[in-house]
Amino acid sequence: MDKTLAEMAVEVLSTADGRAKTALARQHAATWRAARASGEQVEVGHAAPPDTPARPALPELLHPRDVPRRRPGTPEGREALLHAVAHIELNAVDLHWDIIARFTDTPLPLGFYDDWVQAGDEEAKHFNLMADCLEEIGSHYGALPAHAGMWRAAQDTADDLFGRLAVVPMVLEARGLDVTPGMIDVFRKAKAQSAVDALEIIYAEEVAHVAYGSKWFHFLCGRHNHDPKEQFHTLVQKYFHGALKAPFNVEKRADAGIPPDFYWPLADDHPTTPDRFRSPD
Repeated sequence: MDKTLAEMAVEVLSTADGRAKTALARQHAATWRAARASGEQVEVGHAAPPDTPARPALPELLHPRDVPRRRPGTPEGREALLHAVAHIELNAVDLHWDIIARFTDTPLPLGFYDDWVQAGDEEAKHFNLMADCLEEIGSHYGALPAHAGMWRAAQDTADDLFGRLAVVPMVLEARGLDVTPGMIDVFRKAKAQSAVDALEIIYAEEVAHVAYGSKWFHFLCGRHNHDPKEQFHTLVQKYFHGALKAPFNVEKRADAGIPPDFYWPLADDHPTTPDRFRSPD
């Protein structure tokens, strides 16, 4: 490959347009996989990722409390839901390519990069699926305002690979496993089959992304002789802003390698949850 993997990752992060970003992500993922399959010597390399990835001029980014809420049972609510998922998926593209570029000073097996290239490729596919669904109903990504806090987890853990793995795949993406079945039901009731099909693909593939986080978190814990559960609790309390919200998709979280004793003690309504995690009465 002419470019190192880290350089390819920075190219993705430095591309603003959603469709262009995801096309580049998918192209670079295919290049990486082809080189690995042919037995080429693959250079991960080093490159400096931007503190904040390039983004399109729209959507307007608002504080989470200022994003308008719409009832999901209405056409406007379903549009907002599709738009929110598209926004999450575009952020996920950047999060996964950022983990590839940002932590290259940490010696890691090539399998680490295989997993996050795969995740970054699939998140690009997921964004495109959501963008297609929006266009099918006469909308587009950028038509509505979006959540401005999505990149905070990356900024908070920019110098901590343990923290990045704990908070991004094992908390934020695991939350997706909890809420996606309900979203699928919303679109099934509306007979919006394209959205149902797209969300079912996303739901199936996100389990593996959470599992990558759990796998490499446990790998690093083993390397440093840390207890994984204790380390997870410490890092979530340090970096995650808010409570872990029940109900949890216990089955899918278990499939991804996260048992209940990792997240229940940090849940909002658990008796051992630290006070700062609890919602105000």
